[in-house]
Amino acid sequence: MAAAVLRHGVFCTRRALGAAAGRRYLLSAAYVDSSKWENRKKEDHSLADLAHLMDRTYERKLPVSSLTIARFVDNISSREEVDQAEYYLYKFRHSPNCWYLRDWTIHSWIRQCLKYGAQDKALYTLKNKVQYGIFPDNFTFNILLDCFIKQKKYEDAMSIVTEIMLQESFDELSTQLLSLYVLYQYLATKRERTWEEEKNLGASLVLTGLKQTSTVGFSSQLYGYAFLGKVELDKGLRAVYNLMPLMWTPGYLNRALQVMENVASLSGDSKICKEAIDALESIFQSVLEAKPGPESPEEVKELEKSQCAESEETEQSKVPEYYSRFKELYSKLHSLGKVESGSLLTLTTQLVKEKMPACEVEDIAKYEQKLKEWQQEQALLIEREREMREKAKKEMEAKKLAKASA
Repeated sequence: MAAAVLRHGVFCTRRALGAAAGRRYLLSAAYVDSSKWENRKKEDHSLADLAHLMDRTYERKLPVSSLTIARFVDNISSREEVDQAEYYLYKFRHSPNCWYLRDWTIHSWIRQCLKYGAQDKALYTLKNKVQYGIFPDNFTFNILLDCFIKQKKYEDAMSIVTEIMLQESFDELSTQLLSLYVLYQYLATKRERTWEEEKNLGASLVLTGLKQTSTVGFSSQLYGYAFLGKVELDKGLRAVYNLMPLMWTPGYLNRALQVMENVASLSGDSKICKEAIDALESIFQSVLEAKPGPESPEEVKELEKSQCAESEETEQSKVPEYYSRFKELYSKLHSLGKVESGSLLTLTTQLVKEKMPACEVEDIAKYEQKLKEWQQEQALLIEREREMREKAKKEMEAKKLAKASA
């Protein structure tokens, strides 16, 4: 443990030296700094006492309060205690009070995981959010993304972006920018992908791209619709929209072409990256070159029964027409000077460096305000808890007096 802390200290020192020399990471030191969170007013409790209280409460089939689980998470002081907190978060999620896990407890849990080198636990509970109730806000998502980006663990970072996409939480510009950066780092470093990974990629690219009115935004929409169109043709429309925040109407490749049409009609300097155009063309060519394998009579019957079979078959038959339109639109974009030759990773990195400083100022101000609101809410809950205990104590004393007089 000491060695890990020492390595972490050396790593942080090197980062600080890099920043002093003019090097800047995606998020500044001020953004990820935990001092404001650590210095807030909090209650000191023994984890052993809190664990005993929760165990006894669960044994009596009574609900544990959100304050108790919040106190447990706030008082974590080692990696081993992170594991204990995970257990009690799970227990709380499966209790009658599960809806009352506080936002500050979720934030505290992620902070504690990062502080004690338990990023794997943060990621695991986030991916299994239904079992643990971990639904972070944008600021918490950002500091978690930043951690994996700095470690160059882009697959883990991609898992976080997928969760943001599933929660439809691309509300803040900073989260959109970090997510786009992760998406293109992931595309650059992982060449072999499953269809499920491409579906998550496509949905994330589309939803972030729709928030941007820039070359990166339009290119992301095109790239995303291309991936989703590929999944639609290979696996069927239901595979695209099932458990996803996406439309259930067919024609994802057609939507990709509509993005090209929109950019061609715009009067500004927005373009589409050749990288995204090449990806769409590659999908068209692979579909046109593919030879359908022989189908058994049983498979034919199943297709006939399927409600989606007709729409999927229609999309397959439209591919030659789509490809013809694609070539026309590509030629038009090229003639208008609306094809960007630079890589999307480079353009996204430039966009992040340009936009992030202003985003940080706004995010930090919102975070500081949220801290005040959390403290006020916590103080009200503590006062309510005190009043309820006093009331219960008085009722108990009254019962004892009544029993004694009887």
